[in-house]
Amino acid sequence: LQSQNDGDYYKGVTQDIEKRLFEHNTGQSRFTSTKTPWQLVYQKEMPNKRVAMIEKKRLKKLNRKSFEKSLPG
Repeated sequence: LQSQNDGDYYKGVTQDIEKRLFEHNTGQSRFTSTKTPWQLVYQKEMPNKRVAMIEKKRLKKLNRKSFEKSLPG
């Protein structure tokens, strides 16, 4: 997700992307509540939660420039 307020990124794992985006945009997540609205800029379906968590960890290690280069389009 990318904050339309300040451009920051949030990387996470969920089984219901629409519900999770709604939660972020309605202040139900403490970390993201001050940076609303959020926009989905990247999603990737993974075979299981373990693999998803590994990918999340990898993405979080990237600096902003490297992360933005990895985005499709």
